[in-house]
Amino acid sequence: MKLRLVLGDQLSTSLASLSDVGADDLILMCEVKEEATYVKHHKKKIVFVFSAMRHFAQMLRDQCLNVHYVTYDDPRNAASLRGQVEALIQDHDISEIVLTKPGEFRLLADFETWSDHLKVPVELREDDRFLATQAEFAAWAEGRKQLRMEYFYREMRRKYRVMMDGPDPIGGQWNFDADNRKPPSKTLSVPEPFKALDDAVVETVSGLVAREFPDHFGDIHPFHFAVTREGALQALEMFITERLALFGDYQDAMVQGEPWMYHSHIGLYLNCGLLTPLECITRTEAAYHAGLAPLNAVEGFIRQILGWREYVRGIYWLKMPDYKSENALGASRPLPDFFWTGETQMNCVRQCVLETKQNAYAHHIQRLMVLGNFALIAGLAPYEVNEWYMLVYADAYEWVELPNVSGMVLFADGGVLASKPYAASGAYIKKMSNYCDSCSYKVSVKNGPKACPFNYLYWDFIDRNAETLHGNPRMGFMYKTLARMSDEKREAIADDAQRFFREISSK
Repeated sequence: MKLRLVLGDQLSTSLASLSDVGADDLILMCEVKEEATYVKHHKKKIVFVFSAMRHFAQMLRDQCLNVHYVTYDDPRNAASLRGQVEALIQDHDISEIVLTKPGEFRLLADFETWSDHLKVPVELREDDRFLATQAEFAAWAEGRKQLRMEYFYREMRRKYRVMMDGPDPIGGQWNFDADNRKPPSKTLSVPEPFKALDDAVVETVSGLVAREFPDHFGDIHPFHFAVTREGALQALEMFITERLALFGDYQDAMVQGEPWMYHSHIGLYLNCGLLTPLECITRTEAAYHAGLAPLNAVEGFIRQILGWREYVRGIYWLKMPDYKSENALGASRPLPDFFWTGETQMNCVRQCVLETKQNAYAHHIQRLMVLGNFALIAGLAPYEVNEWYMLVYADAYEWVELPNVSGMVLFADGGVLASKPYAASGAYIKKMSNYCDSCSYKVSVKNGPKACPFNYLYWDFIDRNAETLHGNPRMGFMYKTLARMSDEKREAIADDAQRFFREISSK
């Protein structure tokens, strides 16, 4: 009998380790304490993953497959994956363990020891649900001085013949990002997001999470995530029919009270396996050819999946394990309490934190240019920031979270992923949102207690990182501007920054 382990982010019938499963094999799925608590995941994420796992297990049983499922509160729960496998080996005649490679270096390193530890052969299969293998990405990266997503994305477009007109991209250019930066209009009418109906499984798991994880971040209710493949497909279809057409124009826009905007909200389904990337791409491309959405929206969405998602996974496996400890800017400030409570006078930060607490979701500009921008310019410690992003979002797994945060948000990798730090003053947030309209601070004020902290923290960041960043060709204008500032101006910036840091550290 072969033992086939299915993890909580491997909920796909096309999973490599299930490709040749037989009726006599034993499929193991378990809600493992070690995996649920190594970071204190958002309550809603745990409800989502456990509920989706239980539904997936039942779907496998309906196919007459032999599933051994261990719930979190089962007295036989061994609290770790290895312990659970070890227990089954003692009770069954296991000839081989078949695994699909996990999305985290920590787990892979453990799995690679199992054969010696458990005295049973272990087959580790590639996760072929991704569109670029680790070997393919490594081959693309070899010899390149810069690993820029744009060029990788073009190769993926060519490989899969996505949005192509013969050898050329449809529309004559590869990237329409310049058309996807419209600020929010006061007349926008954002559709209601997809809302799955609660079922008995979700209700049961919600009670378990409330009982077993009371000190974890976030709200359980309201809970509207799909927890089945059918529900995930419905969420994808609703995005395509109701949101995709305006996704491109307003993908960077932020509106108070509208956390979902025109985004797809399918990242959590992709990353746990309920959806596959190629079917999302194919369905979106079909919408373009059917005239349901413009080119800038469709290309922008496809780029996130075929380009960015595959690219960050490639970076992760190429650069681990050292990538996790990178801190090119020497940032060390502790994460402020308001990242947990939302209790800050910065309205943009407050809105994003509170919406994250409620939804286990924020869209990419909220993550990058509000919360991430603050973390960057305030010099917050990469380890603490990474841990926060990892635990608060329902779509977060280390392979996707770590490159996005350490590379894109914090520039902690020194420019492996991004060509410059994504730092901005309050003017950017003012342009792309209506948050500033309800803020205690004044975005038009540059210094003093009433000034928007993003204004002086931005220049303080530029100044204190001059030794590291001055030579970056994309930072030249900023350093020329800084050089023209009077000594009094630079002193005022430094004083404001230090006052702000004292205030947040005392709370």
